[in-house]
Amino acid sequence: MPALNEAETIGGMIHALQAARLVRIRVVDNGSTDGTASLARAAGAEVVTELRRGYGQACWTGTRGLSREVDWILFCDADGSDQAEDVARLLAEAEKGANFVLGDRRSLPAARVALTSAQRFGNALATTLVNWGWRHAYRDLGPLRLIQRDLYEQMRLRDRGFGWTLEMQVRAVELGATIVEIPVQYRRRLGGKSKISGTLRGSVKAGVIILTTLVRLWLRRGWPKSRPPRGRHPRFN
Repeated sequence: MPALNEAETIGGMIHALQAARLVRIRVVDNGSTDGTASLARAAGAEVVTELRRGYGQACWTGTRGLSREVDWILFCDADGSDQAEDVARLLAEAEKGANFVLGDRRSLPAARVALTSAQRFGNALATTLVNWGWRHAYRDLGPLRLIQRDLYEQMRLRDRGFGWTLEMQVRAVELGATIVEIPVQYRRRLGGKSKISGTLRGSVKAGVIILTTLVRLWLRRGWPKSRPPRGRHPRFN
């Protein structure tokens, strides 16, 4: 979980993940000034400090130095908007053979309403352009996602900002991953401040990030493609 000033929600989110039977929880403190790191440790999570700001930077740092026993990586937000109860459903899809499982916040009415204007705009723009450029019809760019570690490492992700999730989804298509999106619950953040708010400025910022990320990925389409790994079921213990 990347976290930047999420003291109001970090403890509750960790406890919810623990209740979902996750025992290896790593929080990446991205320069918080409100005690997020100490609260995360008190709740039982491992805390890694990453002072270089950026959503992708925090996520990337969180995947460094993982134990060899870790075969799957779950990403989620620390603001309480993701529902830990949905983790079991992502895991079930992985057990069926998917190696990249995404939470879709747009299919359930209550979840869709909880999305900000910037999120709705960004999702519509990104999924449309990915479909045009890569012929894969994603529904969402949701933060709740489960990925097989071997596939993740093949992606060699470069983005260190908010283009991180989009780059991951494009690379999954390019690598021929078995991709599944499932409807998940979602709610407005329970505390803290959004890093891209539901304002006109936030929507413009999201649009610029999406466009620049996709242009860069399009220009890199000549990368050699390798086959994604198959056959290992997820373990969270």
